[in-house]
Amino acid sequence: MQPLLKILLRASVLCWLVMETAAADVTVFAAASLTNALTEIAKPFEAKHKTPVRLSFAASSALAKQIEQGAPADVFISADTQWMDYLDGKGKIDRASRVNLLGNTLVLIAPKGKGFPVRVDKNFDFAKALKDKLCTGVVESVPVGIYAKEALTHLGWWGGVKGRVVGTEDVRAALNLVERGECEVGIVYETDARQSKKVDIIGRFPDDSHTPIVYPAARVTPSEDARKFLEHLRQDSAGKIFARYGFKRLAE
Repeated sequence: MQPLLKILLRASVLCWLVMETAAADVTVFAAASLTNALTEIAKPFEAKHKTPVRLSFAASSALAKQIEQGAPADVFISADTQWMDYLDGKGKIDRASRVNLLGNTLVLIAPKGKGFPVRVDKNFDFAKALKDKLCTGVVESVPVGIYAKEALTHLGWWGGVKGRVVGTEDVRAALNLVERGECEVGIVYETDARQSKKVDIIGRFPDDSHTPIVYPAARVTPSEDARKFLEHLRQDSAGKIFARYGFKRLAE
């Protein structure tokens, strides 16, 4: 029996170590537009706290649905308040930890060197100027698409172009389609456009043409490491990285 007890003891210790290691991870579900900035910001946190940060990027809508269904996220960062409100209503976030972290700008892009003159105002006939397709996020659910439809509607452009809008799963997918020339133009965040050498920004939408672009962040679990990571995101060092990528740091 003694060898068996030793084996069981070793197995128990091994399981405990695995559980401890897993518990030390911080899993962050974040909007696709945060991919570059958050990947860079996570590195000094990992070095300081000796805690791995597992980043999962997708459309805020898709991530919120995954969290609702029990996906193991510790922190959620959305590209709009709607999907954070959705999870709050389901009791899936720590409401007290919620903070409006960042802002962004909505822009019109075209493949490099293939843009056309655009005036972003109600007197410009955008439908006539547009000859082909416009890519953005799915306008019913993906934040960038929701903002895009609001802006196009505000300017009186939506009716003339809605039949040519291609909805994508997230903002990076829309950017990729414009990069490849599969869409004549796209509506994305300025932070994403600035990461690409294959597109030009040909217009910027006024802030008052759509709901303010706000990135709220909150804890999903009571993990202490998750709390530390949220604090890390609010430090000046992280703020400088966000600013370098073009994000606007919001006051709490």
